[in-house]
Amino acid sequence: MKRIDVRAPVRLDLAGGWTDVPPYTHDLGGEVVNVAINIHAHASLEIDAEGKLSVNYRCDAPVGSGLGTTGAINVALMAAINGSENAEEAAYQFEALLGNTGGRQDQWAAKYGGFNHLMFIGDSVEEMPFDPPRSVRFWLQKHLIVANSKIPHVSGDLHDSIWKKYAEKDASVMDGLMTIRLAARKMAQGLDQDRRDLIVEALHEVCAGVDALDPALHEPFREVVEPLVANRDVAAWKALGAGGGGCVALLAGAGKQDVVIEACKAAGWDVLEWDYDDDGLVVTAN
Repeated sequence: MKRIDVRAPVRLDLAGGWTDVPPYTHDLGGEVVNVAINIHAHASLEIDAEGKLSVNYRCDAPVGSGLGTTGAINVALMAAINGSENAEEAAYQFEALLGNTGGRQDQWAAKYGGFNHLMFIGDSVEEMPFDPPRSVRFWLQKHLIVANSKIPHVSGDLHDSIWKKYAEKDASVMDGLMTIRLAARKMAQGLDQDRRDLIVEALHEVCAGVDALDPALHEPFREVVEPLVANRDVAAWKALGAGGGGCVALLAGAGKQDVVIEACKAAGWDVLEWDYDDDGLVVTAN
């Protein structure tokens, strides 16, 4: 028997998500900062002694969690079938073929791992130089609480609604997308320079931009998060992925991690244990 096993990480989108999606990438160009984490999609391909082929895939996080699971699964799947070269673009094209409305940030994070500062121009992706220092990596991993609300959502449906408004030149959507895009540049600067004030500001700006797109995208989280913000237990926060459910990232204040975790658990949310994945796509064959 011949077997290929593939592993690809999911990601936390820190700033700029939504602007990696066509037609925005063709009209104005998008910009995203994200980081791959040690929660993985898996795919395997087997060929038995009779030449029969079977393909299987799964993910350690539920689909619809806002962690880019679909992109990670498809990168792993494409790499198992056709090798790792260009697996990220092949995964994006596969999703587009299935009618999914989305961008390219998830697939690039799954392929390359680590921190990513990505520019999206037309159908091209440019990886900007980006290497946050150990000090800010340690601080972010210690203070960023990721919780799954367990409220399911379909990101494609959420995207369809926003991009319909964008096509109609809705002023709130246009302004919101630009706010989110500019927040990505501030996030990149904050991480690169260990400027934690800029990281907090960038998260606030992302939240404002997402609310301009549609306040309902943050609605599932407000009842739990807003008291934490009012008490200064949480310095900043954002929905992960398209929002409307799934996971939320909460940047706890100094020494407030336990308070934030307990509030999430009291709400029935699952708190994820996470760390960085710097490996990206890993293919093992025998």
